[in-house]
Amino acid sequence: MGIRERLSGNEAVAYALKQINPDVMGAFPITPSTEIPQYFSQYVANGEVDTAFIPVESEHSALSACIGAEAAGARAVTATSSCGLALMWELLYVAASSRLPITLACVNRALSGPININNDHSDSMGARDSGWLQLYAETNQEAYDNMLQAMRIAEHPDVQLPVMVCQDGFITSHAIENIELVETDAVRAFVGQYRPEHSLLGPEPMSVGPYDVPAYYMEHKRHQAQGMINAKRVILDVAREFERMTGRGYGLIETYRMEDAECALVLIGSSAGTAKAAVERLRAAGKRVGLVKIRAFRPFPAEELAAALQNCGAVAVMDKCAGFSAGGGPLFAEVCAALYGAAPRPLLVSYTYGLGGRDVTVDSMERVFGELEETLRSGAAAEPCRWLDVRG
Repeated sequence: MGIRERLSGNEAVAYALKQINPDVMGAFPITPSTEIPQYFSQYVANGEVDTAFIPVESEHSALSACIGAEAAGARAVTATSSCGLALMWELLYVAASSRLPITLACVNRALSGPININNDHSDSMGARDSGWLQLYAETNQEAYDNMLQAMRIAEHPDVQLPVMVCQDGFITSHAIENIELVETDAVRAFVGQYRPEHSLLGPEPMSVGPYDVPAYYMEHKRHQAQGMINAKRVILDVAREFERMTGRGYGLIETYRMEDAECALVLIGSSAGTAKAAVERLRAAGKRVGLVKIRAFRPFPAEELAAALQNCGAVAVMDKCAGFSAGGGPLFAEVCAALYGAAPRPLLVSYTYGLGGRDVTVDSMERVFGELEETLRSGAAAEPCRWLDVRG
């Protein structure tokens, strides 16, 4: 039986961490993720968790503390946003290449400059090839559920990679929603204990993050890449077990009204709720439209996405991150690669939207579907890379 509650996304993630009771949290504040270590520090002060809470002087040091703790055999977590994630850049690669399954709550915020504290995905998308798994949430419920599943996925012997649990800053992180919590005993049984095969405090001598010579470096990277490949299976296995416990099902993607869709959107995060409302309105008007939401961006669900879009004529890929490649955003590039060998291949249009917290409305999403219909009628995308709701 679940526990009904009303929580913000940040509260939900902090509560999930409380239930998990990790060994170490490395903490440094940055908007809009500050509340997560703030709430969690109260649990530490009240004796509700056994976690060693390490307040440090920067985000670089926060992840450094997690790397040291995880290498020593402890379960370590942190939280950050925007420029905080950027300051961790060097250590993101160290954590992943050292195969340390750290969990990081990333509350997505625009990456400077100009300085902006509102939501887009430029921070985590910039780290997309650092070797971390990335799970994205549409709602507070999903942020909570993803956090509960993340450690099981990251710590699996076939994966052994760190994971970012991403949610949209302010939109979910600070907004309060109804949520169903899992009982703490069930959470701890589900997540289990962290028992690394090797650690710095184990009986066998070992090193972490040493200099890697050319004779071995590529093999280590190949093993790391295999961990990411294996993660697709592990994410689905953990999700099936989670569904048996809660009744809430998850995959690598979520399809919405795609059974006969001629036009579809592909996007990530909280905007899926807005897009679903637009789909319902257009369905009521007789339009055959649908939506695919990406939950796991790393590993990227290429085969699953191609299968979901195989009957669509035109697809809009919505990026909350500017790619600056003159060819659309990072999600658009991934979708293009996923559909390269598809036959028939839908017409693809890139939309950059929502940067720096720019509102996206149901009317905006309807307008995108209208432009997709025109693309389908004409048989070509006159302007393949577009910006949504930009003045001038």
